Amino acid sequence: MFAAIAASPLLVKASSITNINKGMNKELITHYVLFWLKKDLSTKEINDFTGFFEELRKISNVKSLHYGPAANSTPRDVVDNSFTYNLLVHFDTLEDLEIYGTHAIHLNAIEQYSKYWDKVVVHDSVLK
Repeated sequence: MFAAIAASPLLVKASSITNINKGMNKELITHYVLFWLKKDLSTKEINDFTGFFEELRKISNVKSLHYGPAANSTPRDVVDNSFTYNLLVHFDTLEDLEIYGTHAIHLNAIEQYSKYWDKVVVHDSVLK
């Protein structure tokens, strides 16, 4: 009995590792978007543009949503920090991404805020 009690923390730890590894095999859908805002916008308009992202956050099937400006990282040939904002949204399934793409909140936010941008580039990925 003592051996079983002594081994129980190891069994819990092994079980946790198994559960973590199972979670790692699950796919994660990412929606990564770069925005180049118009050059003639005021600082206030650029800051107000974040309202676009906050609207998207209201869509219920969004797993997580993060956004921000380009980082002031060290310039290198492979780094492109020319964009104004980026957006990273995670979904559990490709179906969730498709629902998001046609969701009324998403479409209304685009209609309201598209006047601010010159260019948008979208990258959708399936991560393991």
